[in-house]
Amino acid sequence: MKKLFIITFLVVLVTVFISWTNYSFKPKPVKFFIPKEWPQPIYDFKHNPLTEEGIELGKQLFYDGRLSKDGNFSCASCHQQFAAFSTYEHNLSHGYNNSLTSRNAPALQNLAWVKEFMQDGGINHLDVQPIAPITNEHEMGENLDSVIAKLKTDAAYKKMFKAAFGNEEINTQKIMKALSQFMLTLVSANSKYDRVMRGQASFILPEQLGYDIFKKKCSSCHPEPFFTDFSYRNIGMPVDDYLKDEGRKKITGLASDSLKFRVPSLRNVAVSAPYGHDGRFFSLYNVFEHYRKNMKPDKYTDSLVKNKLPLSNFEIGQLTAFLYTLTDSSFLRNPALAPTGYEITPIFIHNH
Repeated sequence: MKKLFIITFLVVLVTVFISWTNYSFKPKPVKFFIPKEWPQPIYDFKHNPLTEEGIELGKQLFYDGRLSKDGNFSCASCHQQFAAFSTYEHNLSHGYNNSLTSRNAPALQNLAWVKEFMQDGGINHLDVQPIAPITNEHEMGENLDSVIAKLKTDAAYKKMFKAAFGNEEINTQKIMKALSQFMLTLVSANSKYDRVMRGQASFILPEQLGYDIFKKKCSSCHPEPFFTDFSYRNIGMPVDDYLKDEGRKKITGLASDSLKFRVPSLRNVAVSAPYGHDGRFFSLYNVFEHYRKNMKPDKYTDSLVKNKLPLSNFEIGQLTAFLYTLTDSSFLRNPALAPTGYEITPIFIHNH
């Protein structure tokens, strides 16, 4: 009888402890912002619900150089907020041991609507995407076991992981989920274009003319509201003799995917130069010149542009005016997206 009492008491004690633990772990939920008239996100928030604690942990990790081998390269090193989380004025990003990456770092924005990642679509889920740059020898050059070991020595991180996930254990899954939570908050939907669409502002004449030209000549590949169709296209960019990057063909092995790269979003395009998968275009004018004069089509070049794109100087001027309306200043300067205690200084970009 006494033994039964002790067993019952222990069961009750464990139940109370578990209940107390669950009761004490109450992260603050965050509702994901979906702009009006936008489709539902692709990302499954049920498996990784947003919380204040998870987002804060993800931001801390995003800006922490300890995710790289020598401590000098954080995610933010190649994805700078003032450049729409792309790399400002570098065609190829700098990485560990004085290396150069093999591609231009794309802008990070509106990732909840993205199904595949990397410029060749080689990664199919946001929760695993950071593993690629962390472990790439030319980017962050680290391994996940070493990252975890470094984070475990930081008492502040232990508290943050406990606040976000209920215990102090630090593992790859939690690191990736926290990074995802932060990156999912990188929603850009408050440019002048967006305000015009909401009836809160009006285009000036060059912007309106540019918008009309855009809808006729550009929107097939860059449809609203994301200004990308998320497809992969060969746009007649000859292969770089040094990089020898064949794009999506590397993933699928299909000759028909030769030199196909993801269609980039044009949101914040005025601040995210240089352009192209390898950053070969240093201004919007260079891009326009490519489409109207400098393309090198092959048999796999997309049918929409294989005959080049007729653009007059006037049309280029108006298109440029419109593309500048896609700059979301509130996104570029949002302190919630910056490292804690960091004051963002605005920059002014002029494309020549």
